[in-house]
Amino acid sequence: MRYFPLFIDTNDLSCLIVGAGEVAARKLELLLKSHAQVKIVAPDVCATVKHLADSDQVTLCQRPFEDDDLANVRVVFVATSDEALNADIHAKATALGLLVNVVDNTPLCGFITPSIIDRSPVVIAMSSGGNAPVLLRYLRQKLESLIPANISKLGAFSERFRERVKHALSSVTARRYFWESVLDGDIAEEVTQGNAERAEEKFNAALQAAAENKQTQGQVYLVGAGPGDPDLLTFRALRLMQKADVVIYDRLVSPQILELVRRDAEKVYVGKARSVHTLPQDDINQLLIKYAKEGNRVVRLKGGDPFIFGRGGEEIQRLIEENIEFQVVPGITAAAGAGSYAGIPLTHRDHAQSVVFATGHLKDGSIDLNWSSLAQPNQTIVFYMGLTGLPIICERLIAHGLPASTPIALIRSATTQQQKVITGTLSNISAHPELAQMKPPVLIIVGGVVSLQHKLNWFEPHLAQQ
Repeated sequence: MRYFPLFIDTNDLSCLIVGAGEVAARKLELLLKSHAQVKIVAPDVCATVKHLADSDQVTLCQRPFEDDDLANVRVVFVATSDEALNADIHAKATALGLLVNVVDNTPLCGFITPSIIDRSPVVIAMSSGGNAPVLLRYLRQKLESLIPANISKLGAFSERFRERVKHALSSVTARRYFWESVLDGDIAEEVTQGNAERAEEKFNAALQAAAENKQTQGQVYLVGAGPGDPDLLTFRALRLMQKADVVIYDRLVSPQILELVRRDAEKVYVGKARSVHTLPQDDINQLLIKYAKEGNRVVRLKGGDPFIFGRGGEEIQRLIEENIEFQVVPGITAAAGAGSYAGIPLTHRDHAQSVVFATGHLKDGSIDLNWSSLAQPNQTIVFYMGLTGLPIICERLIAHGLPASTPIALIRSATTQQQKVITGTLSNISAHPELAQMKPPVLIIVGGVVSLQHKLNWFEPHLAQQ
């Protein structure tokens, strides 16, 4: 992130605009929405600037730029058609420690002005760092259509009652829960519909009820984060991640997904690597209980789906024992994600009429599975956590009746840009020259459907798989 987003307090902010053409007019128009005082310096002034300058916030000096114009200002916009003059002003203003923006010249910008959606007091600012202005306009149009204009009423309502809520509810968590209930409920609806009196009555009743409730009820959400691509999160998963007070996550949750968690949430890593546990499962269970009993909204974020080799069942058993409320949010399991992105359908009328999920690593570290039920014709087998036991898996499947020529695929980091797929057969996959590159997380798919991978590989069609 080259440009760090900041919102500057414009009370008592003095700005200088050098230039008074249409480009400068656009900057002036933006500044006039703030409380800033603006000085404009230019020998020639366009009609738009002349019109906008008819404001108590603006001082118009119709003359060439002078070095003294940089005195007593904090922000400088340079918008002349003289590139040499622009560079000279940039150098002088930068030497004085001022914030400088040379319009349409990103290398000479100490800051850039974002694309703004103004629903004051709610203001949304977006930037592409000057690299994708058309994409930025496209995103702004999308957001403008999604965010109603009357959301500003809700912002003003929240601002009006903020101190009252702070006084009534001493706990930060209690205040957060209260405001979320307001914004998600009928009070917000009354505000946006213009029913201010009715909204205030309901607000006061809700605040009194919240103040009398001494114990804030914590809750745990077991959320499936999917196989890796953030776009595969469910809407509900994303909403809860952005409301969480505490997020307890494992190794299979990608950094891109963690970026979507609420910024000030406490993040607790309890990841498990192959045969190495950062925390034993019992300790993870105890963490969930501890944070929930402290009144937090806890998200247990798991790669894939919580109920498919995610130990979600074990965790909610303990929550039930402790009378802690919980919800489960399904996620796209690794088998579905890996198969789809590798071009391997898990079922196919010509190849597999059933699919079975198995773990390649049991609780005691063994791979003691019901091999005869797995080694069935016209069936797809998906092994989770089976990389270490790959030779044993291949050996047992052959021993229990599958042909040595049965196709097999290993998929690493499925659905992400780091995805890698290697294919072979039960007899030769262990000798594959690229096997050493396959580091966890790796999913194993066995069955005739793997033979379709070369034709159906839509995600990486440019790669020739072995």
